[in-house]
Amino acid sequence: MGRPVVLQGVGRLGSAILEGWLKTGAVDPADLIILTPSEKPVAEAARARGARINPPLETLGEARAFVIGVKPAKWLEASRPVLLHLAPDAVIVSVMAGVRGETISQGFDGRSVVRVMPTTGVAQAQGVATLWAADASARAVGEALFAPIAETVHLDDEPTLHAATAVSGCGPAYFFAFTRALAQAGIEEGLSPEAAVRLARATLRSAAAGVEGTEALDALIDRVASPGGVTQAGLIALNENGALDRAVESAVQAAVAKSTELSG
Repeated sequence: MGRPVVLQGVGRLGSAILEGWLKTGAVDPADLIILTPSEKPVAEAARARGARINPPLETLGEARAFVIGVKPAKWLEASRPVLLHLAPDAVIVSVMAGVRGETISQGFDGRSVVRVMPTTGVAQAQGVATLWAADASARAVGEALFAPIAETVHLDDEPTLHAATAVSGCGPAYFFAFTRALAQAGIEEGLSPEAAVRLARATLRSAAAGVEGTEALDALIDRVASPGGVTQAGLIALNENGALDRAVESAVQAAVAKSTELSG
């Protein structure tokens, strides 16, 4: 058994991270300490494989990493009971949007911090995780915890996490919203609701498979859209007068603004 990893909070994102760790073995369940105020199925699954749930706080002194998975508004309150028990070299891993690393470090008595912005795809070990840390050792801890469950992208400047959050952290919801709109458009054109939803969801999965690799996005579009063809007609309508580009830009700008606001 190595030095354990503590996960505080098993909400949507915390649950997804825990599912990914259990799926891949990125963290040995025997090396997991989970802090949660309520019973969670994924936490119980981890307990069955050796994880400790809400043990005496004195055990936190063994931890090499403390992952904060609580809501940003609650982190300082949630940190107070555990602060006195963490080892001085424990790395604080924040998956909270909008709370600056310096603020978190101050709240944890100057401990090193790595900020990670993962998508919920980490549950299937197919996520994306953006990382920023002021020092290399903290960055290495974040990489070790998330590389097995996500494609990791390291940023040099913390402020760019706002843009990364808007593009990647929020991005899945944008794709799901587009898929829902695509299904609804199919229904309007005569497809049954069941057929339209199945087609739209399957198309999203197919498109995701096609984006694997390094082929340019324009080339991927060209593989589907023949000149003068059906797909090209739809693309022209979709982005008439730059409507699609402006809508996506507005979504990202609004998310960046909200993330910046939360950071104070």
